[in-house]
Amino acid sequence: QVQLVESGGGLVQAGGSLRLSCAASGLTFSSPYKMGWFRQAPGKEREFVARIMRSGGDTYYADSVKGRFTISKDNAKNTLYLQMNSLEPEDTAVYYCAAGTSVKYAYWGQGTQVTVSS
Repeated sequence: QVQLVESGGGLVQAGGSLRLSCAASGLTFSSPYKMGWFRQAPGKEREFVARIMRSGGDTYYADSVKGRFTISKDNAKNTLYLQMNSLEPEDTAVYYCAAGTSVKYAYWGQGTQVTVSS
C-alpha cells in the first residue's frame, strides 16, 4: 500500500521559515516520474506549488513561491522536502505532497496545515 505522510506544518509569523517533509512507504522515490507539493487555502482550489522529477535535477516552481521555496528529495530516505522561507500570510494553506507519472499525480498525502500570521 502506497502512503505519503506530510509533516512539519505549524504556525509561524510572517518572514519566518518552515520545512515540510513527506515520508513515503510502499514505493521508492526512484519509481515515481515526478513528485510535487500542492496547497489549498480556505475557500480556494488546490494550487500547484513545486515539483521535482525522478532524477532530482529538474525542479519547477509556481511564480508565487519562486525564490522563497525549495523542493528537494532524499531517495535513500524516501522523503520529499519543501523548505519555505520568507513566509507570507498568503502562504497559509493545507500543503499536500503527491507522486505520479509524467501525466498525472496518482498518490497524495493527507496534508499538513501551514498558518502564517501577520
